[in-house]
Amino acid sequence: MLTTNEKSKIIDLKRAGQSTRKIAELLHINRRTISRYWNETQLKLDEMEQKGTDERTIQSELYSPPVYQNRTGHKRKVTPEFTKRLTQLARQDVKKNELLGWNKQKLTNKQIHQILLDEGFDISIATVNIELAKIRKPIKYPNVYIKQYYDYGKRLEFDYGEVKLDLGEGIKKYQMAVFCAPASNFRWCFLYDSQKQAAFLDSHVNFFELVGGVWQEVFYDNMRNVVTSFGPKNTKKLNSELLKLASYYGYEVRTTSPYAGNEKGSVERSVEILRNRLFALNQNFASLDAVRKHIDIELKKINIGCDIEVEKTYLKPAPKAYELAEFSEGIVGKYGFVSSDGNRYSVPEQFVGKRVSVKTYYDEIRIMFDFVEIARHCRSKLKAEDIVDIMHFLNAFEKKPGALENSVALRALPKLKEIFEMYFKDKPRKFIEVLKDNKHATLSELLAVFEKKVKNKATLIAKDVVKSELSVKTKTDAILKGYADLAKGGAVE
Repeated sequence: MLTTNEKSKIIDLKRAGQSTRKIAELLHINRRTISRYWNETQLKLDEMEQKGTDERTIQSELYSPPVYQNRTGHKRKVTPEFTKRLTQLARQDVKKNELLGWNKQKLTNKQIHQILLDEGFDISIATVNIELAKIRKPIKYPNVYIKQYYDYGKRLEFDYGEVKLDLGEGIKKYQMAVFCAPASNFRWCFLYDSQKQAAFLDSHVNFFELVGGVWQEVFYDNMRNVVTSFGPKNTKKLNSELLKLASYYGYEVRTTSPYAGNEKGSVERSVEILRNRLFALNQNFASLDAVRKHIDIELKKINIGCDIEVEKTYLKPAPKAYELAEFSEGIVGKYGFVSSDGNRYSVPEQFVGKRVSVKTYYDEIRIMFDFVEIARHCRSKLKAEDIVDIMHFLNAFEKKPGALENSVALRALPKLKEIFEMYFKDKPRKFIEVLKDNKHATLSELLAVFEKKVKNKATLIAKDVVKSELSVKTKTDAILKGYADLAKGGAVE
């Protein structure tokens, strides 16, 4: 069989005036083969010139690979009757295996061959193997990905991405809740310490509040927060809490096919991009709040050039933030605490003995009395902890100042306790007065007030010491002067 290169050389040498014999010697090809290809080429050229074929087509035909006629014939042993019977045996075996629930009792090719021989088919085991392979393994076409285009406001995608960070307690795993709007190429994420349902829903509320609008549909994979169970024929039971959220915001929940992350490829790629851009250079942060501030700053840079402002005009306005709290009730104990989620949270002392409502959010606890908020705390992730606001007990401390030193409320604020131990241990009422005068201040503001007072007090003490030292020095000088006068014969006053 000639190659395309050999065919081209034959044509070029013939056009250059070389004889068939000479070309045969140069290329080591039979003269008859050379003559046949050259004759075929001349016939094609004459035919194309008569038809007025363009030059490019003529050149393409001249240098196209040689074409050989396929052998014609038919398989004598592979008759329609044989194929039909073989297919029946193969399908019967599949049904039997489905009924048994396993395939450890399936027929071997050798057993099927013997059945066919017993039924009078004159066939070899090799032919049976070839034909069974065709029946059992139909032709598989390559997986073709179809490029998509999305209109503004149509589609939002969600996924989780895992990162490892050190926030002062060693390296731990954290979860990025990532959103991507493929039409505008807008990407955003929120960091959580888990993929629990509360964090999952909280990320959606925060995102819709951030953007101020809602897309027509949100795409997810088949995570537990989205799909609680699978039914027959790939039916899915969606999470009831997600459905409530989707109903409130007015978007449709869409899910991908199993093991088909490419169906939400925009957010899959966004997870990789954000993880790299946010944390490839820095994995150490002082706290969870610090890393969240870092994320917000970097995301604004990442989204420069996206079309989110244009897409916002196509979104449905976001309603008031969805209420994610879990509600419970409790009675405030005699120590001024109410229990929630395995921990105890303080409330103002006037509510001791009252029944209050507790709203538990992902990261916050709010305590209500008669639908009015009376206390708010950061939610503890530990168990059996006392979370205290010292301002809740000012009147009790005023009545019992001696109880302040060893109180849980003061112990919960180590820096404040240190100031108390150093400067106010003998004057607890002074300490309580400062608290009452600054009861609406944040902890950092309160510490600044105390540090200022401590500094002023230290200055006054230093002045008193200097004054006292000067007084002593004056008296000493006077006594020494008197002794000097006495030695000279004078009188001492």
